[in-house]
Amino acid sequence: MPAPREIALEVNGRRQVLHLDPSAPLLMVLRNDLELNGPKYGCGLGECGACAVLLDGRAVRSCVLPLSRAEGRRVVTLEGLGTMEAPHPVQAAFIAEQGAQCGYCLNGMIMATVALLERNPSPSEAEIRDALAHNLCRCGTHVEILASVRRAVAERAA
Repeated sequence: MPAPREIALEVNGRRQVLHLDPSAPLLMVLRNDLELNGPKYGCGLGECGACAVLLDGRAVRSCVLPLSRAEGRRVVTLEGLGTMEAPHPVQAAFIAEQGAQCGYCLNGMIMATVALLERNPSPSEAEIRDALAHNLCRCGTHVEILASVRRAVAERAA
């Protein structure tokens, strides 16, 4: 196990300096050390998307990303998008369309949608489906999730 060392990164707009093992999964650091519970532990293999965060604006799987790969970079979690009083437009669209059942996949679906809309503000249905294809929802709320993304696209265009 590598020795702990000082690692600096920006999380949700705040500079964080941590003294940790650089090989620690970013997900565990976010949840255990920074008490950010938006990203979820799902499969632990980077397959389900529940742990997604934005790393310099790109959706990544934090369960398989070593902390050292986030050093000096910008990390945004679900908590960093908006607040209860002023949710991010994608969060608001998911609320309006009731895009969650159990909510476990919600973090990954929202983070993937935010990343998609940052790089393509007007995606086609096929592009939306492709962006969400590797985020697993076991509850079957796919119809509501797609409606949520379409609403976020429409509201952003308005």
